[in-house]
Amino acid sequence: MSNIVVAITGASGAAYAIRLLEVLLASGRKIDLTISPSGAAVLSEELGLKVDLQSFAPQQLLGSSLPSPADSALGTMTQASETSFDTSSIFSDADSTPGKLFYHHYQDFNAGIASGSRLTAGMVICPCSMGTLAAVSQGLSQNLIHRAADVHLKERRKLIVVPRETPLGSIQLENMKRLADAGAVVLPAMPGFYHGPLTIHDLIDFVVARILDQLGVSHRLCKRWGGNEH
Repeated sequence: MSNIVVAITGASGAAYAIRLLEVLLASGRKIDLTISPSGAAVLSEELGLKVDLQSFAPQQLLGSSLPSPADSALGTMTQASETSFDTSSIFSDADSTPGKLFYHHYQDFNAGIASGSRLTAGMVICPCSMGTLAAVSQGLSQNLIHRAADVHLKERRKLIVVPRETPLGSIQLENMKRLADAGAVVLPAMPGFYHGPLTIHDLIDFVVARILDQLGVSHRLCKRWGGNEH
């Protein structure tokens, strides 16, 4: 089963990214993770999570109860790091079959995901900042996130961008259209209410569920419209 690439950038909505990582890991998927500096800043501002991009450890994102990394090279710029663990974090609520997380520094163009020869099951930029949206729509491979997204577009693989911005100006709308025309899925973080949400967690799960549907990952995060029909 090919890895899923997840990129976290500097838009509001860090909770969507954490929940997405949780559910993917709980489903036993392998994840290639990369985080921009602005993404790390938003994780700190919104969730109080302190992420060291140079010396990354999964505990920084997914809870202190995770086992310590066994690889002393974890988080280096030139080598991807691998950690396998059970889901455990601020939104933990699921029995899990441990997945694996591979971290890549956002400036590491030697990472496998920078090349089309590395097969993947898709990429999600969640949340996707307007700066990242613009760079990807214009083909500007200024960092690993941009390059990996460009790879997914040129290889005709699933690329899902999850923007969180309002209101939207003509420039942002044009960039979204460019990406949609290029084959990307533009999936704004717009929670629905028809499933009867009672908590913020329910609203987060609605958006994450739509991302998982696009990736073909089964889940039971929320009630579907007409859910009693067969």
